[in-house]
Amino acid sequence: MTQFITVKNGVKIYGSGDNAVIANKDLNFDIAPGELTIILGASGAGKSTLLNLLGGMDAITSGSVNVNGVALEALDSNGLTTYRRKQVGFVFQFYNLVQNLTTIENVELASEIVDQPIDALEALKSVGLADRANNFPAQLSGGEQQRVAIARALAKNPDILLAYEPTGALDYKTGKKILQLFQDFTRKYQKNVIIVTHNSLLKPMADHVIEMADGKIKLDTYNVNPVPVKNLEW
Repeated sequence: MTQFITVKNGVKIYGSGDNAVIANKDLNFDIAPGELTIILGASGAGKSTLLNLLGGMDAITSGSVNVNGVALEALDSNGLTTYRRKQVGFVFQFYNLVQNLTTIENVELASEIVDQPIDALEALKSVGLADRANNFPAQLSGGEQQRVAIARALAKNPDILLAYEPTGALDYKTGKKILQLFQDFTRKYQKNVIIVTHNSLLKPMADHVIEMADGKIKLDTYNVNPVPVKNLEW
């Protein structure tokens, strides 16, 4: 079976000599096309470092990271920028919205840099914010700003969508809607979504769960029948 992501002998070290910190060590795993993957672990487990490697925001120290046929360790900074722009959608804990642009303009920013975007208003509708299209970020709550950030990532129609604690700023009901959106996105478009979280109660919704501790992969498991988000409780 063709893999969408393959990481082999992945090591990420920050600093050098006595100040060296090994954030990821000996990572080996595959992710198949169209999977919703959860990377799970406590703070300091190495999961955000791994997300940065998969997103091309950081370069691996040794080993290899191959995403959709692209060997990330072989790319220079320009190549990584093109990879991030064309193939990756990011949902960060911090929303990174442009404050002097309206909600829809923020979403359009992302859709303008890719070849086959999802319509910006459709992306806003999918997160329940079509009626706030002409508001500025300062006029939105934290949870609404997070949903705009998610709409912006979806609008890119990315090959891989990386989400770091995407429900952190959301109430329970809205959080479920957003997680359902991610689950639906993988099914409808056969795209890959990777959610980084410390919340182990989200595991049943994933096709694939990678659990980390101390910079290493502790468990690598699959759910044969993922649970629909609407049936999840946490």
